[in-house]
Amino acid sequence: MPVRTSEGSHGGGGKGVGLGLALGSALAFGGSGVAAKPLIEAGLDPLHVVWLRVAGAALVMLPLAVRHRVLPRRCPALLAGFGLLAVAGVQACYFAALSRIPVGVALLVEYLAPALVLGWVRFVQRRPVTRAAALGVLLAVGGLACVVEVWSGLGFDALGLLLALGAAGCQVGYFVLSDQGAGTGEEAPDPLGVIAYGLLVGALVLTFVARPWTMDWSVLRGTAHMNGTEVPAVALLAWIVLVATVVAYVTGVLSVRRLSPQVAGVVACLEAVVATVLAWVLLGEHLSVPQVGGGAVVLLGAFIAQSSAPARGAAEAVAGGGAERELSARGTAA
Repeated sequence: MPVRTSEGSHGGGGKGVGLGLALGSALAFGGSGVAAKPLIEAGLDPLHVVWLRVAGAALVMLPLAVRHRVLPRRCPALLAGFGLLAVAGVQACYFAALSRIPVGVALLVEYLAPALVLGWVRFVQRRPVTRAAALGVLLAVGGLACVVEVWSGLGFDALGLLLALGAAGCQVGYFVLSDQGAGTGEEAPDPLGVIAYGLLVGALVLTFVARPWTMDWSVLRGTAHMNGTEVPAVALLAWIVLVATVVAYVTGVLSVRRLSPQVAGVVACLEAVVATVLAWVLLGEHLSVPQVGGGAVVLLGAFIAQSSAPARGAAEAVAGGGAERELSARGTAA
């Protein structure tokens, strides 16, 4: 189907705005783990932090859900997949992982999603994958081996690494599910509406899983420590909800509408860099030289896989670094 571009996407000014939005999205997403980890260390369960993030963002996005109230009847499977996997599953696994391993490592492990999707495309769907895409997968896996320091017998917490892999798996599951409806000829749903309902679905599911009524709410009235500096816990929560979720998703969607999923996806790779640098500066989580080099190779592999993936469906979009980019790509189809 042809692509519908916004008016600004044709000029250099529109592309400049798009690049700025994509960079802002990467910066916003990259700061989520750095703000969440002090709350977890202050006494909140990782699932409770996830519930606060998702429920708070769902409340903010509620007007958009009302505006697009026909979506539950039009695409219930897509909303359920986004809510269960891309929202609840990815965030729960990621936040649980960063409670056990460094923020940068958890996010880099999640960047194995492009490799996993291409594996699904090649071995399950039996669709051809280019040599360049296969090279990207090998680079991502090899870089990850450096990040987790396999030569030292996986010096990181094994459960933490498994949880990070679970986040990547949930992201893959969402993209595989959403790919099933591609090419049906129906008008693509508005991505912001899908995000709003996905957050609502995720909040509902997480309410039963996290049981927020058992949360120690007093933690939010106190302070959390960021590498020795006391920060109001409620300020960290506000950042997670408003900036690292609402602003991050909205700017991600708007950036793809002005650029393309591929270009926005490349900029999105900065999310891992931002998370690693912020964790280094604000949390004191220093990575070794091999780990930094391995992280760069992971991102290079994700970039190559992004550039060389099959033209249709999930494999093209998942390497962009987040579920919102797949939604954005669908939102530009006419």
